[in-house]
Amino acid sequence: MPNMKIREIIGALEEFAPLSLQDSYDNAGLQIGLTEDAEATGALLCLDVTEDVLDEAVRRGCNMVVSHHPLLFRPCKSITGADYIERCVIKAIKNDIAVYSAHTNLDNAKDGVNYRIAQKLGLTDIAVLDPKREDEGTGAGIVGQLAEPMDKEDFIALVKEAFDAGCVRFNSWSGEKVSRVALCGGAGAFLMSKAVATGADAFLTGEVGYHRFFGHENELLLMELGHFESEQYTLEILREVIEKAAPTLPVYDTEVETNPINYI
Repeated sequence: MPNMKIREIIGALEEFAPLSLQDSYDNAGLQIGLTEDAEATGALLCLDVTEDVLDEAVRRGCNMVVSHHPLLFRPCKSITGADYIERCVIKAIKNDIAVYSAHTNLDNAKDGVNYRIAQKLGLTDIAVLDPKREDEGTGAGIVGQLAEPMDKEDFIALVKEAFDAGCVRFNSWSGEKVSRVALCGGAGAFLMSKAVATGADAFLTGEVGYHRFFGHENELLLMELGHFESEQYTLEILREVIEKAAPTLPVYDTEVETNPINYI
């Protein structure tokens, strides 16, 4: 069976997570590449596109890199190799590598990033936290129920283990048991008021910010997991979509550690 064309793989990704679901500030979609006739030789999956990731794609014979975070998020005024983004653009073009990103469209998709986080925590009776989209099951964040109420210490330990987190930051919540959990991968603190309104005992996200930790001690357990840690299972979703569309195509998770944050 011949490999699929790159544009056909993009079609499968966008059928699962339509670009119409992306937030207005985003730049999801095809970042680099001409896809009219090119056959895919392999797909390398990553959260972030870096020079090392592109080197790995070349080494593995992949002419497609699929990321969660867009390489081209803000406009480039020149391509001179002055920073890693410009160097990545040059390297991808020189090596005929297409770069595609599924970002907030995948966050907001049904069975997307936040659904996967909920699955890792074993949540049931899940619903979209902010269902602002017309399509059923799409929108920002998720809220759901733990199988049984847990002591907050045990819930924190569950989160840390499930996401292999170097550390988890949390507030001094006055409650004791966690049953209803709201969550959002990445920088999801904008959904905190929605989490409170749904009666969640805990709100888990990748980034909160120092000042947002104040004032919620009597409302919910506020937890900051780490941006990379919260979205690491995005690669599972990308892999499932691509392998369903192109069963014979080599698909790899990057071996490059792209998390720019280190823990001691």
